[in-house]
Amino acid sequence: MTDKELKELVASLAIAQQKNEVQFAETDAKIAKVMAEVAEQQKKTDAQLAKTSAKVDKVATLVGNIANNQGDSAEEFFYRSLLDNAYLGDMHFDTIYRNLPSCKGKLQDEFDVVLVNENSVAIVEIKQKAHPNLINDMLDRKLPNFRTLFPYHQEQKLYGVIASMVSNDTLIEKAREAGLFFLTQRGQHVVLVNDEVKAF
Repeated sequence: MTDKELKELVASLAIAQQKNEVQFAETDAKIAKVMAEVAEQQKKTDAQLAKTSAKVDKVATLVGNIANNQGDSAEEFFYRSLLDNAYLGDMHFDTIYRNLPSCKGKLQDEFDVVLVNENSVAIVEIKQKAHPNLINDMLDRKLPNFRTLFPYHQEQKLYGVIASMVSNDTLIEKAREAGLFFLTQRGQHVVLVNDEVKAF
């Protein structure tokens, strides 16, 4: 390669390098512009998400409050009804406790309503709309927990009661099969729809 050809090659490389640098600068400017647009759009999206999240939180709180109010209303209804008429079938109860808590070691539980007479204790679990799982929970957890937490009631017969504002035949039948009382609402009154029970 001659000296002249070498100089021409170096000059052409320098020109190509300048063109590349201009193209890189243009590309960098375009990327910076796109990134700025993306960042601006992200700010708008974040602001919209914050508004949406606040609305979702407000709705969740509202729904939670409605559910709590319904549960409180059901508990109040059954408690007041049993307070006025403390009978389950032909069994009369002398004492009624509401939201009875107890703790023994690591075992802790609270019972919605507890009815007591000389011979028997009835544990009432109250729900706005009871689920069939509540029956298993009553048999597997609530009744045994009561026996453990309140040993001075060991000699008394122990009955389980499901009280539900909303009921259905399947739920009532499952309670009957399990040997539990089942209370529900009829108009402004409580009705016992299952009295085929057993003591636990």
